[in-house]
Amino acid sequence: MTDDTSAANTASTVTWSSLDPYAQLVRVLLPRMSGLSVFNVRAEVCWSSEMMAIDQATRRLIWESLSTAARQPGQPGEELQSDEGEPLYVFWLRRDGEEHEVFAVVAVRCRAGTEAEQRPFSYFHALVRPAIECLRRELLARREIVDLQDSVATHDSDLSMLLEVAGSGAERHADSADDLKDILANAARHMSAGLAALIVPEKNLVLVHAGEKDAMDPGLVAKAHRHLLSMAQMRREAVIASRVKLTSGEKASCCCILSCPVLRNDGTPMGVLALFRRDDAPEFVARHMRLAELVARRVGTMISNSYDALTGLLTRPAFEQRVQSVLKARSGSSSWSALYLDMNRLHVINDTFGMHVGDRVLTQVGELIRQRLPPGAIAARISGDRFALLFLAELNVASNFAEALRQGVEKISMQIGDGSMQVSASIGVAAVDARCQGFTHAFAAAETACKAANDRGRNRVEVFEESDASIIKRFTDINVIGDLRTAMVEDRLLLNAQLLAPLSTRHHVPHFEILLRMINADGVTVGPDHFLSAAQRYQIMPEIDRWVIGQAIEMLKPHADLLAEDPVIFTINFSGQSLREAGFTDHVAGLIQTSGINPAALCFELTESAAVGNLKHAEELMRRLCKLGCGIALDDFGTGLSSLAYLRSLPISMLKIDGSFVRDVLKDPKAESMIQAVAQLARAMNLVTVAEYVETDEIRMRVAQLGVDYGQGFAIGKPMLLADVLAQLPLYAAAAASPHPPDAPFTAIAV
Repeated sequence: MTDDTSAANTASTVTWSSLDPYAQLVRVLLPRMSGLSVFNVRAEVCWSSEMMAIDQATRRLIWESLSTAARQPGQPGEELQSDEGEPLYVFWLRRDGEEHEVFAVVAVRCRAGTEAEQRPFSYFHALVRPAIECLRRELLARREIVDLQDSVATHDSDLSMLLEVAGSGAERHADSADDLKDILANAARHMSAGLAALIVPEKNLVLVHAGEKDAMDPGLVAKAHRHLLSMAQMRREAVIASRVKLTSGEKASCCCILSCPVLRNDGTPMGVLALFRRDDAPEFVARHMRLAELVARRVGTMISNSYDALTGLLTRPAFEQRVQSVLKARSGSSSWSALYLDMNRLHVINDTFGMHVGDRVLTQVGELIRQRLPPGAIAARISGDRFALLFLAELNVASNFAEALRQGVEKISMQIGDGSMQVSASIGVAAVDARCQGFTHAFAAAETACKAANDRGRNRVEVFEESDASIIKRFTDINVIGDLRTAMVEDRLLLNAQLLAPLSTRHHVPHFEILLRMINADGVTVGPDHFLSAAQRYQIMPEIDRWVIGQAIEMLKPHADLLAEDPVIFTINFSGQSLREAGFTDHVAGLIQTSGINPAALCFELTESAAVGNLKHAEELMRRLCKLGCGIALDDFGTGLSSLAYLRSLPISMLKIDGSFVRDVLKDPKAESMIQAVAQLARAMNLVTVAEYVETDEIRMRVAQLGVDYGQGFAIGKPMLLADVLAQLPLYAAAAASPHPPDAPFTAIAV
């Protein structure tokens, strides 16, 4: 017995076995049924109930019925008479689809009777139709399983190839070289092709692989590619072309070509996958066409996932992988350059002319980059209006290329509109450090130069130079941001607390301001002056604020019972950037409400300039927190935007006098007058005042005499770990409950 015969027998067993439940269901619907049989399209019985004997006459009737079914595609079946005079109801089971091909016949034999003979076939069809439909679907499902089993059993090499193809790029984006080359090589090997090619013109993608056996001349692809692409556009399905005559050099040869279109997500062709065999080799067959279609589908998906739909350039994940691969493989003497392009004010174009015009601008920029991209270079759209390029060139060559690219972008306004739309770009250029093996470090300098180009007027090219102080400052900030993000991931941020002590008997509750610190990569603790300016510049303060507030509340939770009577208050800072972030207010309020901490033990601190600069959002957040019972402190008061007019409307409970006045209080009468005026104003409005930067006892005593309520600075107490402060919290609470004279101020407890 051959493998094919064995597979056919197995298929028959799987497809036609265990149909008794359906026969019983038909018998319930049609009690006169004496037997049920199922035939294939050759009128061969495939299954029959025990009580029904199949003879040649019955098979002849079924064969004739199949001919009738072919002539009546819309009919469900017919009524026949057996040689014994019993009615035989024949139901044609058709496949789903336009052709409605019959794939099986169900014959139901009934006992003769007057009533049965008087009923039309449509009556019996209506009775048993639900059961027949269930049987039809069951047989179709089994046939699909059989086809799959047959394919696996007969073509295990095909399965191996499909698994390899499915695994390519499964956990990472295709880089248009490595993954796709592997797929092409696997397809050529498993389908015994002497040559395989993948051509996607709109992505500038041409990959050619010569087979391991009977390798063919790769030059044949150049001769055939136009015809192959045209065939893919017209047919949009796999096609086998035999005895195709191609000429490569001085040689002319005939070959067999299997061509399959590579489709976009919308089903339109974007390229072609082609496999070549020599003319004397076995021809491709239908099985190879199905395999090629599956491979082409996988290739299309990978390309769609790896390339930006709008510009045709790589996506950021695919680009990052490609950059890493290229930089790792480069030779030590190679000089690579990175370009970082930022479209200027694209949001203005979107707002003025519409999003569709903005998309056209991005499409034109992508096309411009693809047309001018040097061989071997790679380019990507890494975010909405930003692009990155990496290519093998010296810095001066890269700078000239960037300037030509900038001029090309500038001309897009004339191509799309009437010239009233201004399109421009800022471009940063940098040499790639020989130690770089990834996107972030390779493009950090180019991004810095691009931002400097924006600072200096936009629509220009800037080259990263170490002698440029402003660029170096930006580059340093980028590195700091990288360190900060790493510290957040590696849990190297920590919280300190500094005492705000009462300066008079009018107040006795101590406050602690929670301060952020970072442990750098060398294990050294650094203050916020090292990283907060960079965090402000790169708009990640909301992320930091959320971490600080969340971490502080988590650390205070175990002490909720002690804080219930608010003997100690903790102030927490947040930035103006967080005020503008959607959902920040709800996030903070949710943390407080679910913490179990007395809200009165919390005071949230915002700088004067941030509050006045974001007045609407600031007022909303302040009123929400005040409603919960929290305090609100206005920091750096006196140096901002003349905010005295807002003190009546904003729900503030504390004013922190800027340290520049406090430091000079002993030598500058104006500073002294300012402190006294703020203290008097605050007292009239029932607000608490705090003097920052109280560095000496003399300053402490003087600000107390001027009517300031609290002092903060090294003369009061140095910052300590928040964990250490919380460990001594009962002592602070006890000290707060004990009265003390003004000349013996509340000081930090030694730990």
